[in-house]
Amino acid sequence: MKRLWLIFSQTATVLLAAYFVVATLKPQWLNRAPSSVGGAVALIEAPGNAPGEIPPGSLRVAAQRASAAVVSISTSQTARKRSNSNDPWFKFFYGDQGDEPQGGLGSGVIVSPSGYILTNNHVVEEADEIEVILNDSRHAKGKVIGTDPDSDLAVLKIELDKLPTIVLGNSDSLQVGDQVLAIGNPFGVGQTVTSGIVSALGRNQLGINTFENFIQTDAAINPGNSGGALVDTNGNLLGINTAIYSRSGGSMGIGFAIPVSTAKQVLEGLVKDGQVTRGWIGVEPNDLSPELAETFGVKVNEGVIITGVLQNGPAAKAGIKPGDVIERVGERKINDVTQLLSAVASLKPGNATPFAVNRKSQELVLTVTPGVRPKPKAAQR
Repeated sequence: MKRLWLIFSQTATVLLAAYFVVATLKPQWLNRAPSSVGGAVALIEAPGNAPGEIPPGSLRVAAQRASAAVVSISTSQTARKRSNSNDPWFKFFYGDQGDEPQGGLGSGVIVSPSGYILTNNHVVEEADEIEVILNDSRHAKGKVIGTDPDSDLAVLKIELDKLPTIVLGNSDSLQVGDQVLAIGNPFGVGQTVTSGIVSALGRNQLGINTFENFIQTDAAINPGNSGGALVDTNGNLLGINTAIYSRSGGSMGIGFAIPVSTAKQVLEGLVKDGQVTRGWIGVEPNDLSPELAETFGVKVNEGVIITGVLQNGPAAKAGIKPGDVIERVGERKINDVTQLLSAVASLKPGNATPFAVNRKSQELVLTVTPGVRPKPKAAQR
């Protein structure tokens, strides 16, 4: 009897040990075993999220909050015949110029319950008709309130009730590595949300706009996204998607957005006055290079050198001369032409401002009263 009990206890111990080993190292072997219930095979499935529960790491809330306020913009332009389009020789070389209207696609962001929409100037430039399509499928005719080619921004207005609006975020608090979403209508396929991070800040000298201070992102931005929203993980607007660097015409992970801080200033100016008023001093600035420094006898290596001054302009009246190096505008330090343009543009016309200038190693402070920046000529993109 003792022997049988010993064999039983040893067998039970071995089986229990084997069970614990399998449960620890290969638990799926135990979970995958089908069980027969009422003649049918019932499979054991992995637990999922409860209905309405947000998966960890999901950006669904940000996308839902912002998407309703992002619109698609369809533009059309009446075909304009050339004066010699009926000439046989013109037709021979250039073909028959048809009367088909030209169309374009872009995106926009509703920023006010009154129907104001921010988009890019190049989306609506020279358009004869503008149609705005909301995310809830409503359509409306868009009216251009104002455009600002210098920043490539434009403001439209639609007349509809119960419009969704986006919350304006703080682009000045952005840091490289922050998560962002790009929302728009790429290639006209319909509203699309892509995600990425902030790749760089303060991008300039790209030759896109006069005033450049772009947010760079790797969130996929494609043709048709222009004028759409770049938002943070709370769905707040950080920028207006504007351009991409591409060799193929599609996204290559380098996209640019105008910060919402700039867009807000343009929006307020266009809605209030129909134009954006910027400061202007009438100079021809250049980045300080060794060649220019040698030509003008300059011994400093920081700042912006002035190579030309408009006669009777604000800078000339204040005493600024060719060869002067502007080092500071008010409290803002100046390192390149882009910073100088931005600093001068932010000045209020008529308000005197101190300019720190280096003239042949002599430090001067000249008081300049800026004028109103002339309207730019139509940009060619």
